[in-house]
Amino acid sequence: MWQSGAGLGTVQESVSGFSIPRVAIRATLLQTTGGKRDGDIYVMERVPQHAGHETPLDMLNRPEGFFPFRPEVDGGEGGGGGGGGGGVLLVAKARTVTLTVPRTEPEDSARLSAAKQASLEVTLADGSKLSGWATIELPQHHARLLDYLNASPEPFFAIATADGVHVVNRAHVLYARPED
Repeated sequence: MWQSGAGLGTVQESVSGFSIPRVAIRATLLQTTGGKRDGDIYVMERVPQHAGHETPLDMLNRPEGFFPFRPEVDGGEGGGGGGGGGGVLLVAKARTVTLTVPRTEPEDSARLSAAKQASLEVTLADGSKLSGWATIELPQHHARLLDYLNASPEPFFAIATADGVHVVNRAHVLYARPED
């Protein structure tokens, strides 16, 4: 059973009497079929690797192949294939190009003091471009944009903009260009 509130709210998933607290986050989903779709994603209320709730980047980089997404009742701007009416869709991560979420929480200032901000432009497989900055948390001698993009075997990475955080699937990037 899923229950959702407006914006950021707590959700309970009931499985045979076992409850997993979840947090609903507003998001815009872009899949390989094109067309953006607004709705909610659900992340864990707590995770062992950091304080606070799971981030959308954490959720997309978990090993499971699908994630729950509840589209707005009107189906958003372009659809992308069925599932309107507000029901939960189980979305394939492999077919997710980007997931954009609002910048709602300030990042950990102590952690960011040791990180480097790098401006970049990413060209996606459909030819569209996304410009923003990446927070590079690598040793100084390995803190180039190339190092950031190659440092992790995880399929998704984050690009921040003034409007939000874009979680990008590496498999759908044609190329990235440093803007520094």
